[in-house]
Parts: sequence; C-alpha cells; structure tokens
Amino acid sequence: MFDKVLVANRGEIAVRVMRACEELGVDTVAVYSEADKDSGHVRYADEAYNVGPARAADSYLDHDAVVEAAKKADADAIHPGYGFLAENAEFAGTVEDTDGVTWVGPSADAMEQLGEKTHARKTMREADVPIVPGTTDPVEDPAEVTEFGDEHGYPVAIKAEGGGGGRGMKVVRSAEEADDQLESAQREGEAYFDNDNVYLERYLENPRHIEVQIVADERGNVRHLGERDCSLQRRHQKVIEEGPSPALTDELREQIAEAARRGADAAGYTNAGTFEFLVEEDPDREDGELLGPEADFYFLEVNTRIQVEHTVTEELTGIDIVKEQLRVAAGEEISFDQSEVELEGHAMEFRINAENAAEEFAPATGGQLSTYDPPGGIGVRVDDALRQGDDLVTDYDSMVAKLIVDGSDRTECIARSKRALAEYDVEGIPTIVPFHRLMLTDEAFVSGTHTTKYLDEHLDPERIDEAQEKWGTDAGGAGAADDEEVVEREFTVEVNGKRFDVNLEERGAAAIPAAGDAGGSSGGEKPQPAGGGGGDSDGGSSAAQAEGESVTAEMQGTILDVNVSEGDEVAAGDVVCVLEAMKMENDVVASRGGTVTQVAVGEGDSVDMGDVLVVVE
Repeated sequence: MFDKVLVANRGEIAVRVMRACEELGVDTVAVYSEADKDSGHVRYADEAYNVGPARAADSYLDHDAVVEAAKKADADAIHPGYGFLAENAEFAGTVEDTDGVTWVGPSADAMEQLGEKTHARKTMREADVPIVPGTTDPVEDPAEVTEFGDEHGYPVAIKAEGGGGGRGMKVVRSAEEADDQLESAQREGEAYFDNDNVYLERYLENPRHIEVQIVADERGNVRHLGERDCSLQRRHQKVIEEGPSPALTDELREQIAEAARRGADAAGYTNAGTFEFLVEEDPDREDGELLGPEADFYFLEVNTRIQVEHTVTEELTGIDIVKEQLRVAAGEEISFDQSEVELEGHAMEFRINAENAAEEFAPATGGQLSTYDPPGGIGVRVDDALRQGDDLVTDYDSMVAKLIVDGSDRTECIARSKRALAEYDVEGIPTIVPFHRLMLTDEAFVSGTHTTKYLDEHLDPERIDEAQEKWGTDAGGAGAADDEEVVEREFTVEVNGKRFDVNLEERGAAAIPAAGDAGGSSGGEKPQPAGGGGGDSDGGSSAAQAEGESVTAEMQGTILDVNVSEGDEVAAGDVVCVLEAMKMENDVVASRGGTVTQVAVGEGDSVDMGDVLVVVE
C-alpha cells in the first residue's frame, strides 16, 4: 500500500478520498487554489500545497503544478477524485511517467480509448454492446450535423468527446440551429476538457439513465456492483440518484450489467469506472409495472473515474469503492468475488447544491454558513467538507455536500430521506433541500415513472416556488458584529509552496491591517476582474463608461465569448456574450434594441454579479 497520496481535487470528494486513506494508514496531501486556502479539504489533509490562483485552469487543472506538489510532498500516488483532471488521459500519462508516483485510476491508454466518446462507441460496438445511432469520428462541419439529422431525424445531440454530466452537450432541433450549437459544444469541450472534438447521436426523447459500477484489477478480474438509477436530472445534471432502479426487472438489470462487464473486458479496463446506459421508457407504463428484457437500452458513455453517486453503491453493497481503487492501483487483487456482491435494501443520494431551485437553480454568488447542522441517525450518511462559519467558495461547482440515505426498501428509504432532509439545517446560503423535499412527495418520482426529461419538461415550476417558500431557509450571511470585541486574524505562510497557518486572536484592539491596505485602513478596493479585453487600463471595469442601458452579469462567472462590438446594432433578445458559471454556458441577451456604445469585457475575463458587460443606447 502507498505511504502518502496526493488528492488532486477539492471539497467533499477530496475529504472522502482522504478518509479512505486514513483508514488504510496512508498520509494525505491536499492541493488548493488561492480561493480555497480556507477550505475543508485543506484542513483535513496532513499537509497542503498551493497550486495557483482561483481560476481552475491556473491551479487545479495545471498539470505541472499538481505533479510538482506531489514531488515536493514526496507522495507516491495521486488520486484525482472526480471532475478537474480525473478523466484527462494526458495528465494520467504524465503521472505514469513520473518516477515514484502512481496514478490511482485506469491507465492513460484506457482513459483515451473510453474517456473520449467516439473511441468508446467503437470499442462497445466491437464488444456487442448496444449503442445509440451516431457517429464514431469527430464532427467538424455543420453540414455533417444537418446530414445526420436528415437521415436519423431531429433532435440531434452534439456531444464533446471529453464531456459528461451534460457539459459539452448541445441539442439541435432543426437544421437552422446546427451552426451555433456545434460551435457552442466545441467551445465548451475546449474550455472544460481541453478537447474540442465532438460527435453526434440520435437524441432519445424519453429515456431513463441507468449506470453500472465496475471495478477491475491488473489480473483480469472484473466485478460489477449493480446499477444506479440517475434519471432525475435538470439540464442533464443529476440531482437525485438511487439504487437499485425502481423501474427494471431482474432480467433487464442482468442484461445491462453483463453488457458493462463485456465492455470493460474489451477495453482492458482497470480500477473503478462507471458504464452508463440509456433505457427507453414505456410512456404507458403504470405504477408497479417494470421494464422487462424486451426494453431497448443503449450504451451512453464510460466515466473513467469515481463518480459523485458512488456512495449509493457503497451503501447497498458495503464495499468501500475508494479503498478498492487504492488497492488496485497498488497492485493488489480485488478483495471480493462477484458472488459476494449483493444489493441489500435501497439507497438514495441527494446533491446538496448551493442553488435556489425557485430561480431556475441559479447558483449562489456568495455567503457564509451561519448555521450548518447536517442530519444523522440510522441509515444517514453525509459527505461534506464545509463547516459552520465557512465562506462559500463560488469559483467552482455549486455542490457543497451529499446526503446519502438507505433503508430496507424504497418505501423506508423515502420515509427516512424525508426525515433527514427536514433535519438538514443550513442558513447563510441557499440550497436545493426544499426541492429535494418536494420530490419525495412527487407522484412521478415516488412511483418511479420519471425520466431524464421530467424536471425540464413536466414538473410545474410553481410547485418548486411553493416548496422554496415553505421549506427555504435564510440565505443572509451571519453578521460580523456578533463578537465585535474580538478580532480574529488568520495568516497563511508559505515556504517552498507548502502552507502553514497561524491564527491570532486580539481582544479590545484594532484590526491588524492586511497586506495592501492603504494607510492601515481595514477597507479596500473590490478586486477587479482578471483579464483586460474591453476593460480599462486596470484590467477590466465593472462601471459603465458610456451612455445607455447596461447589460450586467446575473451571476459570477467567466466570459467565454463576446458576440458584439462597439457600434453594432442589436435587437431585444440578441445574445451579446456567453457567460460560463458553475460549468454551464449562459447566453446573456440585450433586453432592448439599440446601438452598442461600450463593450466592457473580453473573452476570458472573470466577472462578478452586477458587473457591466455591454452598454446599449
């Protein structure tokens, strides 16, 4: 087994991996950006290293910085968690080529073969795994999209090779949309996965999302750990996952699991991974009916990493998947036989996102956890990293915790989940706990007849508004005046990139000025957005310099594309720029027509909520 593992991630997944390491007697190393210097995963690790500024591309996605941190810490393995570099074959290869450091995951070759979706489709087809009609080579020309739509019908899904979770996927519903949607999918693929290759699939209108957890070792042993149902999604992002699926017969369940095992064998896959499938739902299926072996199912993709919802499978099987990852990477054999894998009871995972579901799941733009009291009791597990009093870091994903609940059957699991969600007390930031509580009373979800389109196309938004009003908690931050007589300061000292924290508490004294405060003032200028495209000479301005109506940012994020220039004529509803926030692209539109008199941002600029983007007169 390893002596020291660097976890190349942040937040709750980093803490989850570190806990498994601790139980195995393995020391842990955290990496953190400047935005995360006070985050929970940094507190939990045995040691921590700064790898760059807040922007993920300059810190968590910096291959050289992460590997250099591992060398400085004398770590003998790197675990990527999920997201960031977890499915980056180039980074996996870099780690494999680094003397004395082991990659905890599938080989770079397997990741390239399966992580890029066009390669994975070819491999699955050769292994006789059903695949959705689509292309197996990258698509570059909008004409290829329209030709595919003419042959297979619309809508058509354009998917980034390195994408997942809906990121890098665009839906084309007519030939007129092909050009813009192709460009958008390529741009997302490049921005999030460093790969602008995309492919096409027939877009299934009424599917369920079923996935199979796989663990394989270097000795040819492949195990599946049953399936999870991840059909409750909004904009292709999972919000509640459960297992076993409430919609499948045992015969169909076994067919899908066996297809996953064939695929893993064909790819020579090792370590943990998830094979995802789409199952055609029967729109006439009633409560109590199940989908049998005659139902159509199709391979969707392979996630060549641990997944957010791996916890569901752990509760059902009693197998610690992260420990198995570490054992396999260390050259050990899988610790269990297939015959020992039994799914007992039912489990659900609720993603506790810092979002307001009543405002189209808009992510929080800041805040502090003035109250944070997670639930407990039998059958309740919480994976998190934040603690009461922590500030919310909004530079990355909006998920702050995961609530996992299990019971003897689905009925008990739902009842226990209602109790646990009611106990989850969070104040200072919005969360989607009220939405989760609503879903546990929703007829379609409770009956298990929902599909991946249910939230986006069928759920009445007024019900979400009512749930938020009924169960929503105070999103206002805690006042700083509660203990005005106490001044607490935390100093971070870095020596050769390694972090040391020094805490100082003063009573009855003025605050010590922070570095950069003018004349000892405790105030200071608000930091300006990075970059300088279209801004003033200080690197970007949030103030309008021209006459007219300002188009402002509705949330914190990064400008991916600017579609207008000064002097352009725009109409109401025209897209003036594209803003990335929480890994999703958002079109920013002009509220009225007129002439563009100022463009205050450029591609790559970071902006805060309320910053001026464009002025239209």
